[in-house]
Amino acid sequence: MGGVDRRFGALVCAYAVSGYGNYLNLIALSLFSYRVTGTAFGVGVVMALRLFSGFVAGLTTASLSARTTRLRTMVFADVAQGLAMTALALCAARTPMWLLCCAVVVMGAGNTYFTVALRSAIPVMVGQESRTRANGLLVTARSIATVLGFASAAPVIGFGGYGSAFAVNAASFAVSAGALLALRPRTDGEEEPVRGEDGRGEDGRGEDGLGKDGRGEDGRGKRADRPRRPRLWHGAAGLPGLLLGMVLLRGVDALASSSHNVALPVVAHAGAPSDPALFMTRFWVAWAVGTIAAHLVLRRARCGSVWPERAFAIGTLAMSVSFVAAFTGLPAAGLMVAAACAGFADGWTEIVYTSHLQASPDRQRSRLFGMSATAETAGFALGTVLAASALEALPALTVVGMFHGAAVCGALLLLLFAAAGAQSPSSTSEEEGDTHGPRTRTGTLPGA
Repeated sequence: MGGVDRRFGALVCAYAVSGYGNYLNLIALSLFSYRVTGTAFGVGVVMALRLFSGFVAGLTTASLSARTTRLRTMVFADVAQGLAMTALALCAARTPMWLLCCAVVVMGAGNTYFTVALRSAIPVMVGQESRTRANGLLVTARSIATVLGFASAAPVIGFGGYGSAFAVNAASFAVSAGALLALRPRTDGEEEPVRGEDGRGEDGRGEDGLGKDGRGEDGRGKRADRPRRPRLWHGAAGLPGLLLGMVLLRGVDALASSSHNVALPVVAHAGAPSDPALFMTRFWVAWAVGTIAAHLVLRRARCGSVWPERAFAIGTLAMSVSFVAAFTGLPAAGLMVAAACAGFADGWTEIVYTSHLQASPDRQRSRLFGMSATAETAGFALGTVLAASALEALPALTVVGMFHGAAVCGALLLLLFAAAGAQSPSSTSEEEGDTHGPRTRTGTLPGA
């Protein structure tokens, strides 16, 4: 297995450059959309179109992965988005509505295709044992890109106009595509399955392909191609119920996150009317520091392990509580502490969640990450509309508390199912010939 080497480090740097361009463009495109459409409703339509294209792309990622390689998907996504931004940069002075709509559709779909392909390719790029550290590097790169992109948006737009911001974004996509073509990392293929502490894979079989007692897949002499009795905690489409629960909770988390993204500018103008930009900069810088700290903590964990579902649920709980605390009117120091705690929990959940999905077989990962992208995009889109409407009548703290309260309830529900699922295998394995073996763990979280 390969490790997180300099080649992957170069890809992470290119990913950071691309991320910087994206977050710079997030602000520039929103302001530009208002200039083109002339109404707040028009801005909402453009944003909805971008999110909808990302939602549709998430539904088609599995079929796309069966027809082409992940490397080609990432390169084509970068090239398409770069061309869209180049077109907007050249036509920034007079941009027709149809061109703006086409550009946001390409951006929404391209971002989803690239993200799904990259996340599902990580175990092949670096090996299963190094995927947690690789995910941490990507989260760190994205956090730094977020802060730099948001912070530099105003100077870039002020100095060169919207055309310069779009040109910078187009150049960032060119850097990412160029790095992928130059390095040509291996992104497809069957890698070694994740092994449990007993040396067996997550399907309960050892390297010889036999079950626990050496007699076959189900431990009772049955052949691998014979149907097995249904197991507990299996959900739709043949996927484990807890795994589907994690994907659903991720969607609820995205819905909750939309509330603080919408409410933060409102609070910034109300709490620091003289300098709202400084308020938001403090918040996002502290958040980024927290996400980096999460990577530094998780990288010390044993490589290749599958984090239990409760690690993700507890991280979601901590993140929601921290974000709500940040809107309680804390002083500047307290706000930064709350934002840093939210960032730590955000980075923790991102790394644990991504690493957990990546433990699935290669043929299943694109499907899982496509489902995840669809859930996250749908949750964020719905949350943005609902939060914006709620802020017209309710205080920011109430809105953020309500939305993150839904995430807390979802996390508690996942914890209950995880606790029940941890007890059921021992009681049913002898009755049903369960061959899935013990779940690989790194240990329990503090207080878990």
